[in-house]
Amino acid sequence: MHQRFDPFTFGPFTLRPWQPRDREPAASLIAAVLAEYGLEWEPTGADQDVVNVETAYWQRGGEFWVIETEGNLVGTGAFYPIARGQNAVELRKMYIVPSHRGQGLGKFLLQALESAIAAQGFTEIWIETASVLQAAVCLYERNGYIPATGVETARCDRVYRKVLSASP
Repeated sequence: MHQRFDPFTFGPFTLRPWQPRDREPAASLIAAVLAEYGLEWEPTGADQDVVNVETAYWQRGGEFWVIETEGNLVGTGAFYPIARGQNAVELRKMYIVPSHRGQGLGKFLLQALESAIAAQGFTEIWIETASVLQAAVCLYERNGYIPATGVETARCDRVYRKVLSASP
């Protein structure tokens, strides 16, 4: 069963759990951001989790979130448990539309995801990305993600790992 939380806000933005009505808008958002960087949308491959959130996330103990403002989705972020590492999750589908970048939304989303991951008792976060997503690479590196090895997704060429601090 997936975790539920009350939506919370960051300025004019609301971060909330994905709902089935978000399936097409989230898929369109991610496909558009990928296309912006010359990367392919793969609904039967690397992006199948976006069209099958219930199976890919909820049934395996993960979460998928969306960010909206004025009734429109402007961002996504997700995670699910993985076998790699120790007591680890993979951070996935962190995308923000171009018109809403540069406002701290990516950092807000990353910190919210990290807090939820830590609260659920996970101790490692892994993320795969592509070098062409320079802002994402910078965001991860500025927030303590260390380059690692073992890229598993064809369109990605970087993998990062972060060990979460133990709670005092």
